[in-house]
Amino acid sequence: MTLTNRTTGKALLLPALWAGFVGGNLSSFVKWGTEVPLPPRTPDRASPPAEMLRDLGVNVDHLIYVYSGHIVPGGVLVVHHLFSIFFALLYCVLWIRFPRIAMGQGVVFGLVVTLVFHGMVLPAGHWAPALWNLPRAEMFSETIGHMLWAWVIELMRRELMPSPFPGARHITDREPAAPVSDQQAA
Repeated sequence: MTLTNRTTGKALLLPALWAGFVGGNLSSFVKWGTEVPLPPRTPDRASPPAEMLRDLGVNVDHLIYVYSGHIVPGGVLVVHHLFSIFFALLYCVLWIRFPRIAMGQGVVFGLVVTLVFHGMVLPAGHWAPALWNLPRAEMFSETIGHMLWAWVIELMRRELMPSPFPGARHITDREPAAPVSDQQAA
């Protein structure tokens, strides 16, 4: 089902941008967080964002900072964060015209992004091996990370965008629980 009412589409644009911005920021932390228990690369390989920055002439070693005694790769973090915000904005804006983008609560979108980036974009830029040459652990980590990442974007889209579909509910639209009397509680 597509939205055909132009006024409705225009009225949804600002909320879509807000939902994409919030969802992109939150999902960036979720995606980054999955890489702690499930490191996507072997220790001998640089991350694709670091390789991209190096190809642009940026010295990623100068873009680190220390937080709580840990060295944080700031340049890589910024690339991941901007990637997340960009695709969350795209997702929420595309949803206005193509609501099917939210299939599987957004998880299908996450799987498509995984396949496109890890299957085509990164190998084409020589920033990562071809999909069939990636270690299973990397594919597992990236797939789980992108699924959770996209799901968070969808949760924010649902919560922060008004729905043009009658009867659609938001996550927080719950009926209040019926009061329990003292006799029922006993």
